[in-house]
This record gives sequence, C-alpha cells and structure tokens, in this order.
Amino acid sequence: MTDRALADLAYDMLSRSYVPYSKFPVGAALLCADGTVFTGCNVENAAYGSTICAERTALVKAVSEGHRDDLVKLAVVGDSTDYCWPCGACRQMLYEFAPQLELLVGRGDREFTKLKLSDLLPHGFGPKALT
Repeated sequence: MTDRALADLAYDMLSRSYVPYSKFPVGAALLCADGTVFTGCNVENAAYGSTICAERTALVKAVSEGHRDDLVKLAVVGDSTDYCWPCGACRQMLYEFAPQLELLVGRGDREFTKLKLSDLLPHGFGPKALT
C-alpha cells in the first residue's frame, strides 16, 4: 500500500470522529505487515478522561484482532493547518507494540510528513525496560 493510500484511509475517518467538545477531528489508519489495515477516529466523552484518540482506536482494533508484532505504518491526520502529532499517551501505547513504527502525520491540506515513532519518543519506556 502506498503512503498516499494509507493517508487517504485516515482522512476518510475524519468524518466519523465524535468531537462535540474539541471540534478537532482526527483519523488514523494502521497498516500491518500482511496488508491488513485498521482504521480509527477520535471519540470524545463528556467525562474528558474517557476520550480515546484515533490512533489508539486503530491500535486497539489491531491488537484485539491478533496483530501485535506486525505493525508497520500508521497514518494519523487532522483537519488543521499544522500536522496532527500523536499525543504522549498515544506515543506510549504505540511504542508498547511497535517502537520502530513508521508514521505519516498529516494536516488539513492533505500534506503529510514521514518519520519513525522513535523520533517522537527517542527513549521510550516499553516491555524491554522491565527486564
């Protein structure tokens, strides 16, 4: 799958976001090594701490379907003028399963930048830290 195709799947998820409080829709698409893609959107809640981000939605869907060690690339996009960088909680959750994950981070004009999760979380805390 091309980077553009994966980013487009993430952009398609913006319309599914439930964002009555922030008005900040985010979409995500997570590619696995076998070509399977899991999408997600952010879902807010009146109890703000119960809100879940788009990238964690896609990650939890993948893990719940048995994909843990084969996460390859994640597109996370927003409808904003700046790139939609994953928050700290999402960076940590993603690091748990795929420290070398490739990220496509997009903005509202459908432009995106490409980098590794380890660039955003260079000294991440993961399972290996517990040994």
